Amino acid sequence: MSEAGYRISENVSLAGRNTFRVAARAEMLADVHDPFALPTLMSEPWLQFAPLLVLGEGSNVLLAGDVPGLTLSLTRARIALIEDSTNEALVAADAGVNWNDFVHWTLGRGLCGLENLALIPGTVGASPIQNIGAYGTEVGEFIDSVQAFDRETLRLREFEREDCRFAYRDSVFKRAPEQNVITEVRFRLPKARAVQTGYAGVAEELAAMGIDGAPTHRQLAEAISRLRSRKLPNPAVLGNAGSFFKNPIVDAAVADTLKAAHPTLPVFPGGSPATRKLSAGWLIDAAGWKGFRDGDAGVASQHALVLVNHGHASGADLLRLAGRIAGSVQAQFGVALEPEPRIIGGRFQPIAPDDGQA
Repeated sequence: MSEAGYRISENVSLAGRNTFRVAARAEMLADVHDPFALPTLMSEPWLQFAPLLVLGEGSNVLLAGDVPGLTLSLTRARIALIEDSTNEALVAADAGVNWNDFVHWTLGRGLCGLENLALIPGTVGASPIQNIGAYGTEVGEFIDSVQAFDRETLRLREFEREDCRFAYRDSVFKRAPEQNVITEVRFRLPKARAVQTGYAGVAEELAAMGIDGAPTHRQLAEAISRLRSRKLPNPAVLGNAGSFFKNPIVDAAVADTLKAAHPTLPVFPGGSPATRKLSAGWLIDAAGWKGFRDGDAGVASQHALVLVNHGHASGADLLRLAGRIAGSVQAQFGVALEPEPRIIGGRFQPIAPDDGQA
């Protein structure tokens, strides 16, 4: 069914719309190329209380079963310069813009801040939901406002930065995933900013590129992209959704005890003096899961934080593996792991290890 601004299809395969490449079907799929058509679409009586999944490139979701209700994809991908001053610029990007393309668009116009987030998969619309972050930078620092369709009022609403309630891999949008449909994000980006090279491996990669002294922001983006390409499997080759688990935040005393027992465990500031952030990848690797495979569900050999689909794993297979990993880490280190991707059609639950399990 086609209407002005969108097209609705029934019983649609989502295998090509998620980076895990798992087989799942959408009961109803709406491809929306005009976000101003959302009030008309979402006012349909049969959609008033239907489950809703907003799907961009499917890079931060695990489909553990078929998707009931409406799956919504925003396809418009425009970028516009709203304000331009001597020191900064305000840029608006549609939800459907590819994130990495947007990062390079900003760098190409002399804007900086997003270079440490280069090559993160997904769309601009997904970036505020998870408050995406990498190599010492979080996107929330640069977001000026977010435009979203409010499903309760059936109106487009503007969220100022403070309204987004950004936290580590969290936001107001993540806490109520079926209420707001992000349609546009505005970024306030500086034209001059010290490059952030303090994260492990970045300085070494720049040196390997033959860059001495302070790199340009574009050179830093290239170094970050090389690091990501080497450490993380390409979803186009091996199905995955990037980092599957959040780095756990624990009490400082817990971190100190673990660090004393395991001196190589990376420990970072946790956002408050009383907390610390641990490396989930280190914990999973130390528990013996790196490179593990059960059928076609596995853990990447490059990075223990990445679950992979070697071909025909189901979403349920991958979800069960995630539960086994979390149960193993809990048993060995007393630390709970939490998934980063949104789980659809299943429930994440740590599974206690059996004798002889990795």
